[in-house]
Amino acid sequence: MAASADNESKDTTTPAEPVDDLVSTHHTIEVDGGQLSYTATTGRVVLREEVHTDGKFDGFKAKAEVFMTSYVVDAEPGTTRPVTFAFNGGPGSSSVWLHLGLLGPRRVLSGDAGDLAPPPYGLADNPETLLAHSDLVFIDPVSTGYSRAVEGGTPGDFHGYQRDIESIAEVIRLWTTRNGRWMSPKYLAGESYGTLRAAALAEHLQSRYGLYPNGLLLISSVLDLGTIRFTEGNDLPYSLYLPTYAAIAHHHGKHGDRPLREVLDEAEKFAAEDYSWALARGARLTAEERADVVRKVAELSGLTEDYVDRANLRIEHIRFFTELLRDRRQTVGRMDGRFTGWEPDAVGERFTDDPSISGILGAYAAAINHYLREELDYTNDLPYEMISSRVQPWSYKEFEGASVSVVDKLGAAMQANPHLRVHVGCGYTDGATPYFAAEHVLARLPIPAELRENLDVRYYPAGHMMYVHEPSRVEQSAHLAEFVRS
Repeated sequence: MAASADNESKDTTTPAEPVDDLVSTHHTIEVDGGQLSYTATTGRVVLREEVHTDGKFDGFKAKAEVFMTSYVVDAEPGTTRPVTFAFNGGPGSSSVWLHLGLLGPRRVLSGDAGDLAPPPYGLADNPETLLAHSDLVFIDPVSTGYSRAVEGGTPGDFHGYQRDIESIAEVIRLWTTRNGRWMSPKYLAGESYGTLRAAALAEHLQSRYGLYPNGLLLISSVLDLGTIRFTEGNDLPYSLYLPTYAAIAHHHGKHGDRPLREVLDEAEKFAAEDYSWALARGARLTAEERADVVRKVAELSGLTEDYVDRANLRIEHIRFFTELLRDRRQTVGRMDGRFTGWEPDAVGERFTDDPSISGILGAYAAAINHYLREELDYTNDLPYEMISSRVQPWSYKEFEGASVSVVDKLGAAMQANPHLRVHVGCGYTDGATPYFAAEHVLARLPIPAELRENLDVRYYPAGHMMYVHEPSRVEQSAHLAEFVRS
């Protein structure tokens, strides 16, 4: 009977109340203008939510432990210095890429396409860090990095469009409040799906908390998933991807010695005019019209006319990455078409590995696991989830029957806050979020003409994470600094 009572007692034990486990360390870095002293604070903060049952308030209940790393410059008054909240996308990605690739005070030495660094890789100071102009807060959404639902909680509650926005917004509100930064200029920096998150966050922060950001840093932007999803009956991505195919083909020598800008101008004009028209015409095209389109698509994309014809003029992106260099028995990257790889099946229709991800994954994994433990003094035996499949399937229930788009949210945020500026960074060889699709969305942004001056669009001769290309990283860092300073 005693053993039974003990077991019953154990079964009814409730999990211990989670607490923040933040650790602070102090560092210096040489930047343009001299030495910068800063405090790094990293760890998990407990995310709590008000709970109501049958109209009664049940308390402020812990729901998740969210991992974050902040960098605050020591010498400047916190209330006047800008702060940038940064995250990546996925959905399912941690913030490691922007953290150690572009914005943070330390950066990974991963190498680049055709010249990848060997393991165990390395870390170096980042003199171009945005910290020279803005304090930084990197946020890992639930189930990424070290972020988890609380013990006994349901991770799936956070794996969806709306709940993701609400949880990240609450983290931003908490950090801003606890650190006395409501009077600081505030920026949201997102990459890939993180740009969709950032645009929706701006509207949510304004309407829910009255927290008005000064600017958005949208890196490899996608605000309307309908522009990049190759679904039945949606011909739009085929034309929006064509200039990116042309840029990748140019990188791999398919356009001879023609200047890249000349190739892109031709591809953009054809994609916006004759190609879109031809896709809409379908079987109404004459044989001569169809032959002309086949020839032009093949010429721009670097594919053969026979392949374009058999694909019914419609080149799906994974097929393109697999087909472009088939004669060399190579594939090209989706995230960055400058990268090449191999497939064991040289006649396969779709590659099984993206060489632009596998080429740098090890470097970023080694860097973040070493950096957090050895330099920032944070220890945790959980695996740091860089790209987590646990968030799938991601819920878009708010968009049932409609395209997933936050274009209206961004437009509403800019109209309510006419001082909100938007920086968009695009990579020409980005096969995940093509630059011409970003242009298409921005041209249809529902804002008055005078607010278009708030848009700042920049381009780089690299891919989705354009900062792995050293010249692009340096140039992009300067552009972001200029945007925040202005």
